[in-house]
Amino acid sequence: MADRLRLSAAAVVLVVLTAVVAPLVWPLDEQAVDLAAKLQPPSWAHPFGTDEVGRDLLLRCVHGLRVSLLVGVVAALAATVAGTAVGTLAGALGGWTDRVVMRVVDLFSSVPHLLLGIFVVAMFRPGVWPVVASVAVTHWLSTARIVRAELLSLRTRPYIDAAISGGASRWRVTVRHLLPAVLPQAGLAVVLMIPHAIWHESALSFLGLGLPAHTASLGSMAQAARGTLLAGDWWPTLFPGLFIVVPTLAVAGLAGAWRARLDPRRRSELAL
Repeated sequence: MADRLRLSAAAVVLVVLTAVVAPLVWPLDEQAVDLAAKLQPPSWAHPFGTDEVGRDLLLRCVHGLRVSLLVGVVAALAATVAGTAVGTLAGALGGWTDRVVMRVVDLFSSVPHLLLGIFVVAMFRPGVWPVVASVAVTHWLSTARIVRAELLSLRTRPYIDAAISGGASRWRVTVRHLLPAVLPQAGLAVVLMIPHAIWHESALSFLGLGLPAHTASLGSMAQAARGTLLAGDWWPTLFPGLFIVVPTLAVAGLAGAWRARLDPRRRSELAL
């Protein structure tokens, strides 16, 4: 577990440094077209090769990674805040409020995530923020369920009964005792949601939705490289795919270590 945590942490640091520092020390135009250099294999001049119009793939992958991390982190935070608020409302108030809120959650859960995400991005002009909204709208449901279940469990604890018997209002009990107890779960939800958000953004980009055509996106790069793969040019597909897979596995590894700390009984399950 310790080796896995160190490896995941090192990979996350490397990914973040690549996305933040590389464009500063390598300020080139990722959209620069050079038809004379199209579909060149990896070399010293172009470590990841070039695409079908001669653009440097390493530079475009780094810019695509920045977009994916921005969407993943912001959407995960927004979805977690919304899910925590909804789950707290249902779990703390209970009764008919709980029933109504959970029926709304069930209604959203009945719609496939990707289909709902496509519907959301279709209502706006192409851009990063419609994609963030799409991912956030489709990923708050699991957090709401987890927070609600945790609060329902906490409400049966003796110290909650003691606080209520002492005259504490429901609002005070929720803010002072219940909500702080679920914050570690909410933090874990953010980390767990980032890989899902990155994959969701890549899927929308692969379908040609959400982001403008000129924006470097890992999903759109993989989609554009399908024809070159059939022709035997493997690098335009391989490297964008790696830039999707490696960050998601690294963040997922950190999330697994965090979950094991919160609940050591699940450590053997996480190791499978």
